[in-house]
Amino acid sequence: MAKDDAIYRVTFINQDKVVEVFVSHVYQSDIWGFIQLEGFIFGQRSELLVDPGEEKVKQLFNGVISSFVPTQSILRIDEVEQSGVAKLTEVKGSVAQFPAMPPRRD
Repeated sequence: MAKDDAIYRVTFINQDKVVEVFVSHVYQSDIWGFIQLEGFIFGQRSELLVDPGEEKVKQLFNGVISSFVPTQSILRIDEVEQSGVAKLTEVKGSVAQFPAMPPRRD
């Protein structure tokens, strides 16, 4: 698979929900502390069954060309062979986010 055809599964936290999306481009943003996501990939509308979780994610990113996600909200980025179903799920238990800057020691 050529790098131009790469597909990335990005999992991150947004407002106490875990969001999993598939995108064609992931960049370190010019805005410090953010990851830039572009080229959102969703399932085909011609499918007979509609996944309500994926529909919520589609509505969340409707019309979005580029999204900037805080680095500390990213849980995982995987390069995958093919896209899957985007998901929006509730956070279960506690999820520790990586601190953006180490705590100060006085």
